Amino acid sequence: MSVFVGIDISAKKFDLVSRVDGRASRAKQFQQTSDGHARAVDALLLLQPKLIVLEATGIYYLDLAVALAHAGLPVAVINPKSFHNFAKLTLTGSKTDAVDAALLAEYGERMSPRLWTPPDPACLGLRDLGRQINRLTATRTQAKNRLHALQSKSATMPLLLEDEQDGIDLLDQRIERLSKAALVLIAENPALSESLANIRAAKGIGEASAIAILAELCVLPQHLKAPQVSRFAGLDVRITQSGSSANKPSRLGKAGNTYLRAALFMPALCAVRHDPRAKHFYEALISRGKKKIQALCAVMRKYLTGLWACIQTKTAFNSTLLFSDEHLKG
Repeated sequence: MSVFVGIDISAKKFDLVSRVDGRASRAKQFQQTSDGHARAVDALLLLQPKLIVLEATGIYYLDLAVALAHAGLPVAVINPKSFHNFAKLTLTGSKTDAVDAALLAEYGERMSPRLWTPPDPACLGLRDLGRQINRLTATRTQAKNRLHALQSKSATMPLLLEDEQDGIDLLDQRIERLSKAALVLIAENPALSESLANIRAAKGIGEASAIAILAELCVLPQHLKAPQVSRFAGLDVRITQSGSSANKPSRLGKAGNTYLRAALFMPALCAVRHDPRAKHFYEALISRGKKKIQALCAVMRKYLTGLWACIQTKTAFNSTLLFSDEHLKG
């Protein structure tokens, strides 16, 4: 008799439902606190489940998933979009926390998702730093745009200009402080230090981009293949073809990590200008009718493949392994 458990997570609580022989139990509710996690672990250890399924819901799943994994319980963390499509497939009319928990248990029984391994604490810390830097950088860009708009008007009060500039200066200080903290954390971890050096060997990747890219890649399971990492970043190509009537243009999936895609954009843009192989690959795609953004995304995907290989093989980035010599002849 196999027991499957589904856990639906929200900010302050989570609902737990077990499934045995195709029948779901009544939902049990726990608080999103350390004590609530401990109580849930005790209850699950008594059930001895074959699999516990959670959605990767924002940041709220992480502490619970880590607590379950450290207790030796089998945990699977699934993509919310995958579960959303599964729920539609079952034609479930109602949507409540208890219903979702029961569906997650059914998902675990029918789909057999891969077990989740908790990332290294240093990697999780680096990811948090990288994402905060990303958010602050976006906020700084917005502030600079506002300042430019204010400066374009002759009637703008000097106080407003001064206030906006003070905000930008403060953001600069916060970004610099977090970047230094990220470098210190990396320096204290030999594996992260080696990966950072190997990533920075790529043309177009400076310190800021390397930190942002490593922060997202270091938490991924090492067994992932390059196509899976591309899918994780949302850089996989989605093809829609069916019969003679449905033949839509290929497009990126984009159902992936926006932080990683954002971190790869500028390095790819620099690569097509300063790396001869990447440049000729980019130009070859454009000559075949691809749009510039499509060709640039193809370079991003190539770069991501190379960067993931750097981390897995512990070798420096080498563009000759990514771009064919045939493009240099064109």
